[in-house]
Amino acid sequence: MAEESLDTIPAELLAPVGNLVIHVEDFPDEDTEREMELESPFDLLGLYRGVDLTRQSVADLRGGPDMIFLYRRPILDYWCETGEELPAIVRHVLIHEIGHHFGFSDEDMERIETME
Repeated sequence: MAEESLDTIPAELLAPVGNLVIHVEDFPDEDTEREMELESPFDLLGLYRGVDLTRQSVADLRGGPDMIFLYRRPILDYWCETGEELPAIVRHVLIHEIGHHFGFSDEDMERIETME
């Protein structure tokens, strides 16, 4: 479903993504829960790990590719609670996390989500 959702995201947003890796996990790990100060592992649908493009430098030593994590169980729980379409939720989370990769504001991400 994540791959299908990627196909619906505007090409101009995905073209410069490059080496961004997308992982689907059941829940955030314990370190992420502590770092994000989550009350519950269900509180986080997705996460971007990396240095956004606005803060990257050619002089930086990179430890690996930037990553997006999609958390399957919290996404499914949110789907059950809201009744929203599951592909729309996955797409929303992907756009939001890809937006963090670019250093976009929440307003930028909302505008991108409405693009066909």
